[in-house]
Formats: sequence, C-alpha cells, structure tokens
Amino acid sequence: MKIVVTGSIAYDYLMSFPGKFTDSLVADQLHTVSLSFLVDSLNRQRGGTAPNIAYTLALLGGRPSVMATAGQDFGDYRAWLESHGVDTSAIVEIENDFCASFFVNTDQAQNQIASFYTGAMAHAARLSFAQYAADADLAVISPNAPDAMSQYAAECRTLGIPFIYDPSQQAARFSGAELLHGLDGAHMLTVNEYEHKLIQDKTGLTEDQILQRVGSLLVTLAGEGARLVINGQEIRIPAVPPQAITDPTGAGDAFRAGLMRGMQLGLPWEIAGRMGALAATYVLEQMGPQNHHYSPQQFVARYRQHFDDDGALDVLLT
Repeated sequence: MKIVVTGSIAYDYLMSFPGKFTDSLVADQLHTVSLSFLVDSLNRQRGGTAPNIAYTLALLGGRPSVMATAGQDFGDYRAWLESHGVDTSAIVEIENDFCASFFVNTDQAQNQIASFYTGAMAHAARLSFAQYAADADLAVISPNAPDAMSQYAAECRTLGIPFIYDPSQQAARFSGAELLHGLDGAHMLTVNEYEHKLIQDKTGLTEDQILQRVGSLLVTLAGEGARLVINGQEIRIPAVPPQAITDPTGAGDAFRAGLMRGMQLGLPWEIAGRMGALAATYVLEQMGPQNHHYSPQQFVARYRQHFDDDGALDVLLT
C-alpha cells in the first residue's frame, strides 16, 4: 500500500511558558484579550504535518511519500527526510519563498497557543494527485493551504483514491460547508476532541450523521487515549504512559502515523490504534515532532510491555 501524505512543511518555533495560560484569562474580558507571555525557552525544529506523519511512518518500516510545496530553505530538510526513509520526489520547492513557520507556546498544563505563517505552503494547490501521485493507495489530507485541501479531497474522490481527512488546526478556518466538502466520502476522519466538537457545531451534524458521510472516525483524547468508530463499533484506545512529558507538538501526527502503519500492514484496528498511542508517546518524550528515534524491534518490545498482540507485530520485525 502506497501512502501519500499531503500537508504543510514548516519549521517549528517551540516556546515554553512557566505557568498556565488560564491563570491570565479574565472570564468577563475575553472579548478584549491583550496578553503577552514571557517564555523560558525557544527551540527551532523541523516540522509540518506532512513530514511529521511521514517520519513516524518511515520509522515503523513504511516508505511514505510526501506531496507538498516547500521554500528555498528546504534543501537540508529534504536530505534529512530522504536519509530517514521518506520519499520527497513529490515535494516542489518554490523559488523566492520560504518554508512555512509554526510558532507555538506551550504552558505547564500542556495547553498551546499557536500562530502559523504559510510561506511556500500557500502554493500547494499548484500540485495535483493526477500529476504527482496518481498511484497512491491511500492519501492523507492534513493541514495545508485551505484551497489545496479542498482540491485534494475532490481529486481523490474523482480518482477513486481512499483518503484520510485530517483538518486539525484548519477546522477553525473552514466554514461548515467547506468542512463537509472535505470530509464527504473520506475513508477516515481524524480529529481531536475539540476539533470534533467544532466540526459538529459548524456543520450542524451529530457524530452519527458525520459517520454516514465517512467510513470511520478517530478522535484523540490527549491523556485519555483515543476512540475509533468503525462500522458502528467503538474501540477505546488507552494512552501509553510517557516516561516524561517534554513537548506535545506533533504527538497527534505520530498517532495518525502509527495507526496508518497498522492499517498498511492489515492489522486489527485495536492493534493499529494502540500502535498510534505508543507512537504519540514517543513524541511527547522529546522536544520537537521529529526527534524521536527507535527501531521496529524497540517499538514492538515497548508495545508488548503494555499490550498483548498475539504475535501480530512480528510483521514489523521481518
């Protein structure tokens, strides 16, 4: 199964605030918010939803392809991804522009406030599956330029490519009609708990009504794990306790990648979901979304410390 991941390519600027954002919010003054947070640290990391997902897929033995636009500062990043098993042949560099930039501040409760500069990502609609990835067996439509996300969803439906729709932060940007256009006919809709509620509010649909439009649903629940809804059946996926929480940025991307690798291998949904939970925990333990490292052997060994797979994960070891 060839997985093609679309989405942003960015450099992440990760900041840490030594308090809680909520302590600075005044309930009856939220309509006139004017705040500045003095941070303790700033780290620049490789990021973007598409490479984040692809990197974890590659760690687990996949050979994912990324279809995206990047800036003139992408050269070293491209070489790094290729060296870690990611196919970058469908990444197009835009002259006279730079990679997108993601600025995120995380407080002590793991709440985040973020801003995003599009940069070269704004040109993503120039690319098409017909030109760059017509042989995809599964497409991932993760946060990207809004027009590109809508275009890719329509194109996947036309070409008959199953796709995972992952609006993530762009759920706040899209209207209800745009969200419906994106998720209609998706093989899977992936969201966190807040995004799930936001989509329901914007579209006016209940979860059951959304499930009439998509094949399956993944809702991540932070420290509570996740739930998968497939063919009317809900599967609860417990979280894997981290050794320490360093930074949550990219944990959701890793969860999706672990789940997809399980799907790619034809594993039962419960095992695939637990692969996602463990992949997310590895990210939580490091600063940045692509600084975790493990071999398939190490991943399987840690999985078996928490879950029973009846030998199913031996497929990762061959």
